[in-house]
Amino acid sequence: MAGRLVIVCQHVADARHAAAGGADGIVLVGSRDEGGLSPAPDLLRDVRRTVDIDVRPLVKLRAGYSTDGGEATRLKGLVADYRAGGADGMVLGFVNGRSEVDTEVLGLLLDGTDWPWTFHRGFDACLETDRAWRTVLTLPRLDGVVTAGSARDVEHGLDELIRLARSDPRIANLVQAGGDLQPEHVPWLARAGVRRFQIGSSARPGRSWKAYVDPGLVRSWRTLIDDEVDA
Repeated sequence: MAGRLVIVCQHVADARHAAAGGADGIVLVGSRDEGGLSPAPDLLRDVRRTVDIDVRPLVKLRAGYSTDGGEATRLKGLVADYRAGGADGMVLGFVNGRSEVDTEVLGLLLDGTDWPWTFHRGFDACLETDRAWRTVLTLPRLDGVVTAGSARDVEHGLDELIRLARSDPRIANLVQAGGDLQPEHVPWLARAGVRRFQIGSSARPGRSWKAYVDPGLVRSWRTLIDDEVDA
């Protein structure tokens, strides 16, 4: 499996620059408030018309990583709007009051669908990591789990990510390493079998979210990932 680079984008210009730099896909957010919130369907449609790489919007309407039946109904309608707007898949994931993967809510949102999806960083809010992995390995059409290996960042979770990736090739195939990922982390993760990587501020000048994604920075990450995965 070749390396995959995903960029967190907030604007049409971000998406265009990510594609120009060689990204494989983007996670589209409307706001970075509260750990990231869903984009407007109109923004998704504008991005879809601009790039031909994989576009997945974040499905999340409030702070935290939990939801309830009433909001889940709203989320299902939002997902339908995104699909109508050309989304290739979704980025979603919920944790229940026991700090476990919320299979009930996910079942409601995934029922009757045919699109692939990525579990977002909310995965790192699960209390028992090994149990969370056992759960997500049973979920349909899941093709990525954004995780830093810790609730903080990749620097603090690197050893855990390496352990997990080496423990099961299915986990290595799903890990989408993200959460203040640094270039020096990539070789270690690639050697453990990780092939998916996600960056946000690192794709921007000065690591500032006020700046647009820079194609040159994306290209440097593209080269790094390809070199390490090939090695």
